[in-house]
Amino acid sequence: MAHIDLRDLDDDDLDAVGAVLIDPDEVAPAGVGAADRDGIDEWVARQRQDPDAWIKVVTESGAFAGAAAAYTVDGEREVAWWIAPHARGREVGGHAVRLLATLEPERPLYARVPASESPPEAMLERIGFTPATPSADGALRYVLPPTLE
Repeated sequence: MAHIDLRDLDDDDLDAVGAVLIDPDEVAPAGVGAADRDGIDEWVARQRQDPDAWIKVVTESGAFAGAAAAYTVDGEREVAWWIAPHARGREVGGHAVRLLATLEPERPLYARVPASESPPEAMLERIGFTPATPSADGALRYVLPPTLE
């Protein structure tokens, strides 16, 4: 398995991140509406201005493999990840979500996946997320509840 990591988003990453986020196989970030490049660019700019949000680049052995973010939607903390087509099917997303959950201390922590996507559902459950109420856009929502430490 290649080394999966998260690093800060640079301006040089915006084209690659934009391409991954408009991929029809991915869930558009909450609050974007139509998942087109202009909408994605505006969403990324808003998140970068929000001190409570962050966007990271997912890397696989140092190379671009996707994007990951944490932000607040309707008062709930949510994480999201978008994996580039060339990096799918190798647990890159699972490792990225584990890193997201480690970096984001707030609990409960929510995640969304398309209703038709079984592998992400299983991956979220392996990490400790449990099913929650569906989102308004029809995506399935999962929650990582607070734990006793």
